[in-house]
Amino acid sequence: MIPSDRTGRVISADKKETLLASRNELSEFLASVERRAYKQALFAVRESESALDIVQDSMLKLAEKYGAKPAAELPMLFQRILQNTIRDFYRRQKVRSLWVTLFSALSPGREDDDTDPLETLESADTSRSRDEPADLLEQSQVIEVIEKELARLPQRQRQAFLLRYWEELDVAETAAVMGCSQGSVKTHCSRAAHALAAALRAKGIEL
Repeated sequence: MIPSDRTGRVISADKKETLLASRNELSEFLASVERRAYKQALFAVRESESALDIVQDSMLKLAEKYGAKPAAELPMLFQRILQNTIRDFYRRQKVRSLWVTLFSALSPGREDDDTDPLETLESADTSRSRDEPADLLEQSQVIEVIEKELARLPQRQRQAFLLRYWEELDVAETAAVMGCSQGSVKTHCSRAAHALAAALRAKGIEL
């Protein structure tokens, strides 16, 4: 029989307590940090519902993955999870705003235009957010289509597109990485963007 104390904690062979968090201790810890975690997330994302979702997700992750950890480790683990969840939120927002704004700036009939579409985006108004359920569904559909179509692009177009729009390098930096002229970067980016926009339109996705 495995020895334990009156709280149900397991006692090791050398009679030292392992100090694993009990169910009550985990609940008490989460209750004690909930308000501070919410404020921390709110300062980070500036939106109350998103901040609440981040805190709830972080609590669930802690309980599911680390609920059996020693009680003394819970504060550091929770902070690590919270920060990672906030970063994940920004990463998703970046993907959504990048793709949707990019393809909203493209119009049909310009496939032969070698202008880098990002130059248009840099002066566009991106202050409006789209958080309605229908908009979020549309954005997720757009992202899924783009990810599939990216794999079908010629290698140089895909490279230029990702360096410019995902890694956020400017034209000169992208040209240096690719070992080509800035004009070639613009051409590759324009053709990639228009090919992706055409693929969206072919699937009935209009932004």
